[in-house]
Amino acid sequence: DPQAEKARFFAARDQAAEELVALAQTCRGELGQETASLFETHALLAQDEDFGQLVTQAIEGEGLCAEAAVKAAGEQLSQMLAALEDDYMQARSADILDVAARMGRILTGEKGLALQPGHPVILAAEDLAPSETMELDKSLILGLVTERGSATSHTAILARSLGIPAVCGVKDLFSLEQERGPVFLDGETGELMLRPDEAAAAAWQEKQE
Repeated sequence: DPQAEKARFFAARDQAAEELVALAQTCRGELGQETASLFETHALLAQDEDFGQLVTQAIEGEGLCAEAAVKAAGEQLSQMLAALEDDYMQARSADILDVAARMGRILTGEKGLALQPGHPVILAAEDLAPSETMELDKSLILGLVTERGSATSHTAILARSLGIPAVCGVKDLFSLEQERGPVFLDGETGELMLRPDEAAAAAWQEKQE
């Protein structure tokens, strides 16, 4: 029933926007306006007309349910933004996926991702959405490193506000050797070092202290 699925989408869109406005208000009080602006932008993306049209077209023209239509529209719009040459617009590619994922969770009744390690770690991910970053236990996340994104991505900006060192846009991150060993990450210079020798480890330790 296309009319019923569109009604479900519009309700999920409104709820997502309300959640994001509330999250922005929380960030404004705890982390300042720069961080709040991230989720204000997400609230605007949730209500974006182009996104909404893609969703309704998928429901009407392809017979998709609201969940599938939101996912397809989010991926389509994200790919369009990622293909642009402007770094700022490329960074919004991940944001639209985050917003679409939130709507999808609302539609299915699913909870957010549980990314809570049992001990202090440097978290490596293909990408990390701003809302996922906000849900992390900050006492256990020593640093973030992602394969996608850049210094202008919302996740990078949010990490800075939270005081978490982050390096984004490490190409072929998951093709690197995965042997256990010490890892050093410098959010100031954008360096990531796996298994340093004694001299390098001592130098990094001194800088950390």
